[in-house]
Amino acid sequence: MASSLPVRNVQDLAASGEELAPETLVRYIRVDIQNGDVLVEPSGEVPVVDLGRLFDPQFAEQEAAHLRFACEDWGFFQLVNHGIPEEIITNVRDDIQKFFQLPLEVKNAYAQLPGNIQGYGQAFVMSESQTLDWSDMLGILTQPPQARDMRYWPSDQSHTFRKSIEDYSSELMKVSHSIATFIAKTLNIDPKLMEDKYLSQFLRMNYYPPCKAMADKVLGFSPHSDASFFTLLLEVNSVQGLQIKRHNAWIPVKPNPKALLVNVGDFLEIMSNGNYKSIEHRVTINTKQERITVSAFHIPSLGGVISPVTGITEEKILYKTTGVEEYAKLYMSNKLDGKRALDHAKLL
Repeated sequence: MASSLPVRNVQDLAASGEELAPETLVRYIRVDIQNGDVLVEPSGEVPVVDLGRLFDPQFAEQEAAHLRFACEDWGFFQLVNHGIPEEIITNVRDDIQKFFQLPLEVKNAYAQLPGNIQGYGQAFVMSESQTLDWSDMLGILTQPPQARDMRYWPSDQSHTFRKSIEDYSSELMKVSHSIATFIAKTLNIDPKLMEDKYLSQFLRMNYYPPCKAMADKVLGFSPHSDASFFTLLLEVNSVQGLQIKRHNAWIPVKPNPKALLVNVGDFLEIMSNGNYKSIEHRVTINTKQERITVSAFHIPSLGGVISPVTGITEEKILYKTTGVEEYAKLYMSNKLDGKRALDHAKLL
């Protein structure tokens, strides 16, 4: 995998006490940030899917219709009654916050190494001239267990971090199995075809510092879709910032502390032949508050391929059969740019 170029730590920059003048922020300022209206309206609520109701024979059919609508029409949904114990959620939130509160030199002990996307730093920095995102991250490969590289798992200052992450990761695998099974049913395809589509899991813990000087001119994450089968996001401190692109407008997503925010990834769009949409999203910055989240990217086995699977034989095939590793390398070796990577998988 291509590694990201080293750049200054944003949390340190924001907390440095320096006067963040335009010349300091020049690499972060975006001239195109207002492309597309930002809508705030009652109809802009992301659909809610209740996992408990999907398992309940009395409500399963109705809730499956909600799931299908969310994947077709929004590409995002808030998953409630997901079944992860509250203690595990609380522990992982606490330990992620504690990690980002550590001194920079301690966090840098887990810094990314050349050629590796794991570790502490930034991602998708491919040139000295590109506009930078106002965020730092800690990324670790968590599943399958034998693929873990424990060099990047903090241990010194927070002795509970590794257990919190391991417990949360294991619970997410159970939730992911349920999501994949029900998505297969809504697509009218054999759930066995889903079995190897979500088994790799990459956790990315995201820290978005406030930007008092010009929060409206920077982004925490550039517009992009996810190179995953699906992604599960946990809001750590419930500060709003995520926006999703819908009908050429940006819709702010209100944090729901009781839910996991699930979004369709590029691989699921390919497998569903475009019926389920991998939607562009971005992160805006708060002037006063930090925002912390953890994203779990569930990815097919790297040695596998993704092909469109249709429940209707007459349906026109819109995507190529695509190697997972080939697509991942393409995605990781470019700066984030909307859904550009997915264009390579489309048939002309």
